[in-house]
Amino acid sequence: MIETHPTLTQQEFLAKERQHKLQVRIVRTMIFVLFLSIWELCADLEMIDAFIFGSPSRILSCFIQMAADGSIFLHMGVTLFETLISFFFVVLIAVLCAILLWSSRSIAEVLEPYLVMLNSLPKSALAPLLIVWLGNNMRTVIVAAVSVAVFGSILTLHTGFSQTDPDKIKLIYSLGGSRKDVLTKVLIPSSIPLIISNMKVNVGLCLVGVIIGEFLSAKAGLGYLIIYASQVFKMDMLVMSIAILCILSTILYQAIALLEKRYL
Repeated sequence: MIETHPTLTQQEFLAKERQHKLQVRIVRTMIFVLFLSIWELCADLEMIDAFIFGSPSRILSCFIQMAADGSIFLHMGVTLFETLISFFFVVLIAVLCAILLWSSRSIAEVLEPYLVMLNSLPKSALAPLLIVWLGNNMRTVIVAAVSVAVFGSILTLHTGFSQTDPDKIKLIYSLGGSRKDVLTKVLIPSSIPLIISNMKVNVGLCLVGVIIGEFLSAKAGLGYLIIYASQVFKMDMLVMSIAILCILSTILYQAIALLEKRYL
């Protein structure tokens, strides 16, 4: 086996790339630390009302208090569980429906206007109706989250499936293959990058849908915590919940991005 070693030019290029990534991380960290420092300083100097706008130290103190009794982890766990369940159903339903639309031109032409209409409908308008239909429980939250992401995902995947290389499809048919062979050997394998890219968008949309559902129909979760904190005017708790949502959304997105990187 012949071993190949990178040339001097390649080594210089890789070194520059590593240096660039390191610089980006440093600048990101500096911006974040500067933002927190200015926020804390403005609160300490009473340039802003710490009771209304909070401060990093007050938010950290609130988190520590809620972590001590475990309540914050309960709310985080509920929201994360609802997000992952709704995300699973969105991916499953979107892929199956997109395959159905791809397999039948007539079905696609009939259903496409309805999918566009449902995708354009503000999903928050459906939440009160879902509460009446399904009750005030976790199932309502999950259905609300699925409704936020699923219709747009179906349209995106169907469009991507329709743009599959026609020459590859003709090759399968010329070799005596069936529509099932086209699906399993051409359509799905070539659409994996599209599906993963769509998942990166959907995981955030599912989190948004879960929070919308928890605003109206929940007894636990970060959305419930935000509504509760606003009603009793605990701004530290409210801002802390929003900050945790930002962290959760970043972690979920990076998890899908890591999956995409490993696949590619």
